[in-house]
Amino acid sequence: MNILDKIVVNKKKEVAAAKKKTSYARLEESDMFHRETYSFRDFLLDPSRTGIIAEFKRRSPSKGIINDKVKVQDVTTGYAAAGASALSVLTDKDFFMGKKIDLIKARRVNPIPILRKDFMIDEYQIVEAKSLGADIILLIAAILSPDEIKQMSALAKSLGLNVLLEVHNLEELQRSIAPDLTAIGVNNRNLADFTVSVETSFQLFEHIPQEFLKISESAISNTDTIKQLKAAGFNGFLIGENFMKEADPGAAMKEFVKGL
Repeated sequence: MNILDKIVVNKKKEVAAAKKKTSYARLEESDMFHRETYSFRDFLLDPSRTGIIAEFKRRSPSKGIINDKVKVQDVTTGYAAAGASALSVLTDKDFFMGKKIDLIKARRVNPIPILRKDFMIDEYQIVEAKSLGADIILLIAAILSPDEIKQMSALAKSLGLNVLLEVHNLEELQRSIAPDLTAIGVNNRNLADFTVSVETSFQLFEHIPQEFLKISESAISNTDTIKQLKAAGFNGFLIGENFMKEADPGAAMKEFVKGL
């Protein structure tokens, strides 16, 4: 099993436990569940912002602990002040040291869209994302069937959530396109061996249908790469590790943005 397979096996157990603990009805009683979500498109295309989706991530399976010394409120407000178009908050506990409360804390202090970054395998997690205050959910093509992507994106849209579909190659892209997606993200990281190449984004760009926002994810560590991706037509750029490895991720982003 590669790391993604292990995460999915673990996630199934985690979701089953969550369902026993908190019912759908209980999730829908959350104050956050009834808030109007922010438009991912509006913020991503706002010329006064950077197009950067800045990520709060304590650890990763490939790198181990990146930064477990900072508070989610400090980091995410720092990102927003530096011009982030959206925030990404990891909620996977076992592999990324994420917490659901991180998303709630980030929501309370930020008036911009927040992506719940997790491994969504069940419709329960989408309802849960809405109850935590997310505006965007992530669907990873590598772990979902075309039918699951269609059903889950339709449910998300019905709840007012934006949907980011993540693909790693042309085959995943072509089989996974569904009408209710908001954006398609090209992950430049090979999930089998964790090597990264931004070339993946350039190769897949022309195959992404025009109606979807186009995001490049991973392997972005300098402003020249963003300029090239923008020139190619990408709307958004997901950056996590590059900022999180610094003592003050918000300040690191502010410095990075000067180069844009």
